[in-house]
Amino acid sequence: MNLTFSGKRALIIGGTCELALTLAQHMIASALFPILTHRSEAGLKAIHRELLPFTGKYETAYLEFGTRESLQTLFPRIGEDLDYLVDFAQGNYENLIASADEETLYRYFTENVSFRAELLKTAARVMLKKRRGRLVFISSAAAESPNPGQGFYAASKLASEALYRSMGLELGGRGITTVILRPGYVTAGRGKAFLNARGEDILEKIPVKRAITGEEIAETVLFLLADSASAINATVITMDGGLTSRK
Repeated sequence: MNLTFSGKRALIIGGTCELALTLAQHMIASALFPILTHRSEAGLKAIHRELLPFTGKYETAYLEFGTRESLQTLFPRIGEDLDYLVDFAQGNYENLIASADEETLYRYFTENVSFRAELLKTAARVMLKKRRGRLVFISSAAAESPNPGQGFYAASKLASEALYRSMGLELGGRGITTVILRPGYVTAGRGKAFLNARGEDILEKIPVKRAITGEEIAETVLFLLADSASAINATVITMDGGLTSRK
């Protein structure tokens, strides 16, 4: 299947994670131009290191999730030519609800929900000028079936999913569509360490008896950005090998 794309420039939020870097390579191979965000000098170096063979075929931009000043400089830096947005960003705060630190809790939701809402508002205004845009949010199967200690993570994912769904409902008629992807256990990033520690027990619970690979995530996201998937709007797609479908 040959994928076609109506646009070219794609902003990848959370561009330093392993999944984002894998997606960026697939984008470049499909003649798209990814713009990857980073929040530190170390993250910037990681992007350049992983994408060394693709110099000139991507850009980077600073974005500190939760810091409004960085958002205010992001879009002037990348310009108003933006066709796609893929959102991998997510803070890591796993804690039992009854023992959570209040200050950390408030900061976590400010960064991962309120800030994301402001980001989407800004991106939408840019895309509306072209009357075209596609946004993909990378959620998690934990949004539906969290493990103990993932209550805050699941809640922020669900709240963010609601923002993306609502945007697709509100702006679909004006050319702006959205879709949410919920991966299960993935052999990349934090998921890799978790699987290395508890792999056999986890895989036994998954009907297909394996985790999802980073390549599979990247290829699926690329399809969701393609013209062939443009009718998939304001909805959630679960990609977990059947994990959340079982008792």
